[in-house]
Amino acid sequence: MVQATPFLLVLFLALGAHGLSAKKCLLTGRWVNDLGSNMTITTVNANGDFAGSYHTAVTATSNEIKVSPLQGSQQKGPNQKGQPTFGFTVNWSFSDSITVFTGQCFVDDDGKEILRTMWLLRSHVENIKNDWKATR
Repeated sequence: MVQATPFLLVLFLALGAHGLSAKKCLLTGRWVNDLGSNMTITTVNANGDFAGSYHTAVTATSNEIKVSPLQGSQQKGPNQKGQPTFGFTVNWSFSDSITVFTGQCFVDDDGKEILRTMWLLRSHVENIKNDWKATR
């Protein structure tokens, strides 16, 4: 019986783990980052496309900050396992620049959904000689 105990424990863990479903991270809803910017994603369609709005708390312009539209896409492949990769573009309503974001939606150990992203911002410049300073 001593030899059967480890086997039963392994079998129980294997069967029990199979029955647990991984928590899925959903992009829809309102998200707020560490700097106070917030975005809202309304729906993600069957193809993974989504739209929403972004209200930044951080800007280099002196213009009045306005809510700006965003368009994006979530990877819908079979290997996502509930924590999808995604990308979206924000067309800033108050400046002549556009930002693209790419990232992944995670569920942490406490069940909290977290987005981790990187971004590139492209500002308008008057000529190609100033192209070097247009992307941050």
